[in-house]
Amino acid sequence: MTEDKEYSRMRWASRRGLLELDLLLEPFMEACFRALEPQLRDDYQQLMGHEDQDILNWIMGREALADETLTAITEQIRVHNRSKLR
Repeated sequence: MTEDKEYSRMRWASRRGLLELDLLLEPFMEACFRALEPQLRDDYQQLMGHEDQDILNWIMGREALADETLTAITEQIRVHNRSKLR
């Protein structure tokens, strides 16, 4: 898959319909996705396969991750969003 197609697909997948989650994922996609290492891109794609409420709880640190391989990508999303608050 070309980089542009992957980006477009993941950008669309990031529009979840849950406002709180959209506010976390869409800016991350815009600012960070293209610069991610291939493994983190794969992890992001895997993350998008989960339920909205689970994703939100994992990113917010309210629940432990169901799959520890998603730790790095959820941390990247957290770091990006914390940096926007400063």
